[in-house]
Amino acid sequence: METQAAQELPAKPALPLSRKDLVRIAKDVLHIEAEGILTLIEHVDESFAQAVEMILESKGRVIVTGVGKSGIVGRKIVATLSSTGTPALFLHPVEAMHGDLGMVRPEDIVLALSNSGETDEINFILPSLRAMGTKILAFTGNLHSTLAEHSDLAIYTGVPREACPLGLAPTASSTAMLAMGDALAVALIKARDFKARDFRRFHPGGQLGRQLQARVSDLMRCGDAVPVVNPQCTLIDAVRHISRKGLGATLVADGAGALVGILTDGDLRRAIENLGTLDGRTVGDVMTRSPRTIPPDIKVGEAIEIMEKHLVTVLPVTDAHNRILGILHLHDLLGKGRIRFST
Repeated sequence: METQAAQELPAKPALPLSRKDLVRIAKDVLHIEAEGILTLIEHVDESFAQAVEMILESKGRVIVTGVGKSGIVGRKIVATLSSTGTPALFLHPVEAMHGDLGMVRPEDIVLALSNSGETDEINFILPSLRAMGTKILAFTGNLHSTLAEHSDLAIYTGVPREACPLGLAPTASSTAMLAMGDALAVALIKARDFKARDFRRFHPGGQLGRQLQARVSDLMRCGDAVPVVNPQCTLIDAVRHISRKGLGATLVADGAGALVGILTDGDLRRAIENLGTLDGRTVGDVMTRSPRTIPPDIKVGEAIEIMEKHLVTVLPVTDAHNRILGILHLHDLLGKGRIRFST
């Protein structure tokens, strides 16, 4: 009996895979999963826009349901939606069959996840959801499946192939479904005009929430770290100054230390395009006058919103008399300075 049992165990490979083989496998998997996501781009159509509109118009929650790997993906989608302004919760279809269906209200929207569209546990509860009047949105790789046919909207999340060499374990398909969930969440963020201050309300105790509530004065560069030149400085000298400070810009101040302008890499490029040379030109000739500024006591979250709204990466920090106190760069907020964002 022991000999027979031993013979039934999977045979060990004669030789272990080399490091080169392992690296190749990893690259192949990443290529297959990237291919799966890129394929979805061709299938995104008005049904996606209709799904976003459906959720925006709903007065209920997004109830996400799925089994196995799809269920795990569903929990991540719920977490992203909930933290970005769309009330959501996860409902396991088996638990729904045994009473938890009572959690669903007619005004809710059920987002059902099934690559095959033939998941028995999900399809079993579809008639009950229909009877409630709840709208059903499906993420599936089969638009002709039972799930798709019984949904109000079906979003295609299929992939050409799985990364699993057996074609059995959900790999590329679950990645594609997750990516579509992120696409839905981001579209809702944009549609709701969800801001950093809103995100902060849902993350009051986390590291990200604390960082967004920090004051600009705690993070701005000041003293010798602030690049400052006068309007009479030559552009050549200004370029050298910008390079030394490493911020891609320099503030421009008058003799009393008041801000009169800013000179950025973009200003320099435009000057070269328009003038053909920087020789003989001064900072005052090409600088951006009266740039947007911020006070030192606003919060980091507000500064990020200003940067996003006006498409800038550098903000001068000034006092009530427009005197330069410091400078804030986006890199100082998002990873190259003292503050690092992680969830």
